[in-house]
Amino acid sequence: MAETVDFASSDGEAWRAALAAYDRRIASLDKPDLLEADSSYRHDLLLLLRRRDPDPYLAKPQLVQLLQWKLSRGKWRPRLMDFVKSLGDAVVESASRKAFAALPDLSKAITELTVLKGVGPATASAVLAAYAPDVAPFMSDEAMVAALGNAKEYTLKQYLAFAEKLQAKAKELSVGGEIFTPSDVERALWSSAIASKPVKKPASGKRKR
Repeated sequence: MAETVDFASSDGEAWRAALAAYDRRIASLDKPDLLEADSSYRHDLLLLLRRRDPDPYLAKPQLVQLLQWKLSRGKWRPRLMDFVKSLGDAVVESASRKAFAALPDLSKAITELTVLKGVGPATASAVLAAYAPDVAPFMSDEAMVAALGNAKEYTLKQYLAFAEKLQAKAKELSVGGEIFTPSDVERALWSSAIASKPVKKPASGKRKR
């Protein structure tokens, strides 16, 4: 079966295949440490945050690691990392506490996080998705293009529209005992986009003209 899926598809098997290929797509990027960082983000960070219930928060070192994962999986923007590394420990913990407490109100939760310098709606969505993957999908370029047709606007309004679409798709796919989260939908879309990209061929020698 093809391991790619269109957002409009209602074929649960196709979505499961695209999601199942996610780890292979991560590995195919050939970026050192990304596979481990991705697993840590999706599993270890979730467990850590859940252990901090009923008052979960993100410490600054975890925000730095999360941003490292986000930039490695997508486009590298070193300036964002500089901003986040300059943040104080207390402000990161305070903002993340308020954001997690605001859930499932995504508008309020994103707004609480974007007071942090270097944290826009996309990074804020990654923070929320780490704790509540069943509510908040990560705002990746690839999933944005698939769901909304473009990835040009990194605004709260755009994120809310994106999240609503992925929440609806997750609900549509969660039938017959199958459970899809909005984060599952995002990873399946990201996996499909990576699979659809042409394979880069090694550059061959060119004749001089």
